[in-house]
This record gives sequence, structure tokens and C-alpha cells, in this order.
Amino acid sequence: MHFYELATLDIQMGKAADVAVGVEKFVDEALTGRLLGVWYSDIGVLNQVLVLREFKTLDDLQQERARFKQAADPFYAKEWLEHVSVDSYQGFPFLPEVEVGAFGPAYEIRTYHMKHGGLPHVHAAWEAALPDRTEVSKLTVVMSSLDGEPRIVNIWPYESVNQRCQVRADTVAQGIWPPKGGPQWLTNDMASLMAFPTKVSPLQ
Repeated sequence: MHFYELATLDIQMGKAADVAVGVEKFVDEALTGRLLGVWYSDIGVLNQVLVLREFKTLDDLQQERARFKQAADPFYAKEWLEHVSVDSYQGFPFLPEVEVGAFGPAYEIRTYHMKHGGLPHVHAAWEAALPDRTEVSKLTVVMSSLDGEPRIVNIWPYESVNQRCQVRADTVAQGIWPPKGGPQWLTNDMASLMAFPTKVSPLQ
């Protein structure tokens, strides 16, 4: 079981590269956690940098969250930062830790809000469907929220936005995706963002 933090930094226009340098420095000073991704948004909500980190235990995540809350200059980005939010997640229990490397560069970050009580059913549906789905294209992670509204975030790397569209169309046509029995536990509150890695991102 792995735990994750997804930080969303709303930044001034054109400052993603500067923010990424600060993010790398801030993360390097952490005593816990593993940096996975530092992306800038390109399709969807613009002027955002998203930072994904993995933690082995919930205590490790909370220790780093405390450091973030006490920081006078979170992610060393206050010069360009308009707003920052951090959310905690738990990886789906049947998934391994995230493999870093060059799998993109187009990453789709999808957020689905769930009906209350839906998580066990979503777990079961995804566990059954993912073996066939990941034969078509790689999954980075799918994780459920530990705070706020019940929701899941799933992140998928693609070679291009065009490849993403083709894969989605093909898997739906073949009946591979979405997971059977999963969508009925989701609400209509969904969002999708296409993001690309900054130079400091382990996931490229």
C-alpha cells in the first residue's frame, strides 16, 4: 500500500519552469517521500504546476505535510504562486509502486468524484479491468482520496494527445474500458487535464 500527495500550484503565466526549479529544491529538502512527477498543465485549467509524491506510510506523508504547512515559502515558488492546494491519496491496494521513466510526454490526469460507499465497488471493477486495459497503454497510478469528497485520481501517460484519443476510442469500442460496474458508483463531477513534464520530473 502506498500513499500519495498531489499538489496543485496555480501560478503566474509563463512561470512553470521557474516554479519547477523551486519544487525540486523544496522536495530535495524533505526527509520522506519520493518525487514522481512535476507537470505543467496544457489542456484544461491553465497556469498550473502539479507535483506528485509517493510515501511509504501515512505517517511519512503527514510529516511532510506538516513541513509544508510551516514553510514560509512553500515549494520555493511564492514569487510566482497565486494559490496552492495539497491533497492526500491512497493507491489502489492491488497496484505496485509507481515506476518512473519516460512514458509520455502527454499525461492525462483524470479526477472522478464517487458516490458514498462506492470505493470497494470501484476497486473491484478496476482490478478486473486493468489487466486488459494496461495491455493497450500504461497506467501511472490510480488513487483514492483520504480527505475531502470521495474521489479517485487516475494518471495515464501517452506519446501524444492524438494517441490518447485513439486509445480511448479503441478501448471503448472493444469493451475493455470503462471498467464494468465502475461508472455506476461515480457522480457526474469529473475533470480531465492534459499535462506535460517539466525538466525536473522523474516521470517524463
